[in-house]
Amino acid sequence: QVQLMEDGGGLVQPGGTLRLSCVASGSVFDIYNMAWYRQAPGKQRELVAIISRVSTTNYADSVKGRFTISRDNAKNTIYLEMNSLKPEDTAVYSCWAGTMRGGYWGQGTQVTVSS
Repeated sequence: QVQLMEDGGGLVQPGGTLRLSCVASGSVFDIYNMAWYRQAPGKQRELVAIISRVSTTNYADSVKGRFTISRDNAKNTIYLEMNSLKPEDTAVYSCWAGTMRGGYWGQGTQVTVSS
């Protein structure tokens, strides 16, 4: 069993920067991959970025060059550094962790990009 807790969301102006964090607890040794998803009103949930246990990464085309996912295994934490934010980045951002038992979700944190 894995528990996930996100932090770092908020209101930011276009062009601004936010850093999200997600701390995992429980059976953290069983985690294969961790990822950030987002869901905007009226849209399907979208994979933003994913990171493996050895820190290989993949990004959605819409955030390449602007967002960076990273992992600190000693702290059981992943981060999402979001730069050059756009209004279309507004969404609830949720942390996900995959294990052999299944996938786990955090509660989500709201990111709003508006002037």
